[in-house]
Amino acid sequence: MIKRLRRRMTVMVIAVLVLVSAGIVLAIHLSIERNIAAQAESSLAVMTEENAGGRFSRETPPPKPEEDEDERSERMGKNQRGNRGQPLEIRDGKDAAGLGNSYTITLNDDGSVASWASERTDLYTDEQVSAIAESIRADGKESGRIGTQFYRKTTKDDKTTLLVLDARLDFLSAASTLRSTILIAAAACLLLSLLAWLLIRRMVRPVEEAFVRQKQFVSDASHELKTPLAVISANAEVLEQEIGENEYLGYIRSEVKRTDSLVRNLLTLARMDRNEVPAEMKPFDLSHALLDVVLPFESTVYEAGKTLETDIPDGIECCGNEEMIKQLAVILLSNALKYSDENGRIRISLAARGKQRELCVFNTGNPIPPEDQDKIFDRFWRGDPAHSRETGGHGLGLAIARSIVEAHRGSITVKSAENEGTAFTVLLNA
Repeated sequence: MIKRLRRRMTVMVIAVLVLVSAGIVLAIHLSIERNIAAQAESSLAVMTEENAGGRFSRETPPPKPEEDEDERSERMGKNQRGNRGQPLEIRDGKDAAGLGNSYTITLNDDGSVASWASERTDLYTDEQVSAIAESIRADGKESGRIGTQFYRKTTKDDKTTLLVLDARLDFLSAASTLRSTILIAAAACLLLSLLAWLLIRRMVRPVEEAFVRQKQFVSDASHELKTPLAVISANAEVLEQEIGENEYLGYIRSEVKRTDSLVRNLLTLARMDRNEVPAEMKPFDLSHALLDVVLPFESTVYEAGKTLETDIPDGIECCGNEEMIKQLAVILLSNALKYSDENGRIRISLAARGKQRELCVFNTGNPIPPEDQDKIFDRFWRGDPAHSRETGGHGLGLAIARSIVEAHRGSITVKSAENEGTAFTVLLNA
């Protein structure tokens, strides 16, 4: 239990650290992108004013249809070609600028490129300019962003001009910053997780020591109680032989028997806590083991005026400790008998589910309240103390059942609802 608590606390702390780190990294990245967008908008506003004053005076006319590739290359001089129809790319990082790298595109009435101009004509080709112009036209907005290109449309003297700002380097820088931030956040998260793990171990240690002492006390007290209980039972038998049957002696023997059952359960839990129970895991016939438990149980159910149904196919095997699984079945069947209604129905079934074995014990009767379903496996917990006293329960049976299931690395669940009865389902590995 302590190990489970420590593991859950560690996982929770690590999850919080990961979420916080991821949130910080994402916030930093989004902040950088917003800054790039804000700077781009500001630069485009300045470019719009400067373009109205004729800043870009060196225009490059689009190629004529009859020109071939060699003529176009000679005319463009230092222009470098890209793939036709591909978005604009920066050619060489050492020759390209950041947000200051811009160009204008003048459009014809049909939306085609009439001419374009840039202070860095060596970075772009006609095909790239035409592609970005077509993308902007398809976008249908007056301003916006396509990839790493920010643009704004202006109209002057019935001519449409596109002002484009190339922020590729800024986004590359943002991506580099993002990678660095992720690495730093991962390293910090790893370090903090290690520190949290050490701190949790130190915090839980007193609880663990107290739990160990408690388990040792339960074990020692249970052992010590066995002797006086045996003496009381023996003396009661001697008195009964001398004075005959007596109502008060019957009470004594009944309570001794009940207390002896409690002591044995406590010893079982104590041994399981210390992993002292014989837990030799080996393949065995699970169907046969359950039938060995069910057959003697039928007479008890019949005497109680209830019905027992079995659905246990032959030949289902399981890997585990046979005696512990039998004890598990006895606990679940006894629990079903105690809490089923008058003339109620009890059913035990077994099924193979792939690599798992499903054992289900069902009984009719009053349902377990939803708020209590997570507590019934706790030690000494009883939802109805009055009914538990009538049936002789101590609140340890289901705790032992859960310990047995956990020792087999399985799971046990309960499902209970009004007019549907209560079903305990155990999943064991084959």
